[in-house]
Amino acid sequence: MRSLLCGVVAGLSVLWAPLTQAAAPCRAEAGQGVTASWYGPGHHGRPTASGEIFDRTALTAAHRCLPFGTLLTVVAVETGRSVQVRINDRGPFRAGRDIDLSEAAARQLGLTRRGVGRVRLALAGPTPICPAQRPCGGENRLAR
Repeated sequence: MRSLLCGVVAGLSVLWAPLTQAAAPCRAEAGQGVTASWYGPGHHGRPTASGEIFDRTALTAAHRCLPFGTLLTVVAVETGRSVQVRINDRGPFRAGRDIDLSEAAARQLGLTRRGVGRVRLALAGPTPICPAQRPCGGENRLAR
């Protein structure tokens, strides 16, 4: 019975791994442009990965590996407009995208019409130390 259970767990982990890593690897590097997208209407009022209820009017964002509670300054490369957001969710899970902004944050940057845009990220406060959260695999080189 024990070997059957181990086999089932191993099989599920093999099937699950490609689903959880289908998106581009986690990137969190200061000074380099990353691709931002936004989400809102379909997620409003639903729980985020942190357990917080998503509010599309709040200045929040989803990132694949930055700790929940991390404060970032996000600057639109094209316009220079900026906004400060707090990481409270996981995502985006679409290849080629690095951060998902709430509708309010995207609106302040002028990204709502296009849906995506190039941004620069910088830490806006101390990064929370949360051992249970997945680290950025050494790629977390955000500057203040």
